[in-house]
Amino acid sequence: MRLGAFSVSLAVKDLAASRDFYTKLGFESFAGDAAQGWLILRNDSAVIGLFQGMLEQNTLTFNPGWNANAEPLDNFDDVREI
Repeated sequence: MRLGAFSVSLAVKDLAASRDFYTKLGFESFAGDAAQGWLILRNDSAVIGLFQGMLEQNTLTFNPGWNANAEPLDNFDDVREI
């Protein structure tokens, strides 16, 4: 099964402070829009999403249709349908 890129989505109170913290751990931002309150960060194969004001709690996420580089997949299994 190709479920898409797996990430941990974190509900954060302060996007900038959270980005700074994870940057110190070696994560780099590679997708998202801070002005909209969300960023996707990567450290090797570990991917986390930072979401300010969008999530009630932290979640495990399968990003259907994306590979680990946030590039579209030609075919995939949508976990929401399974």
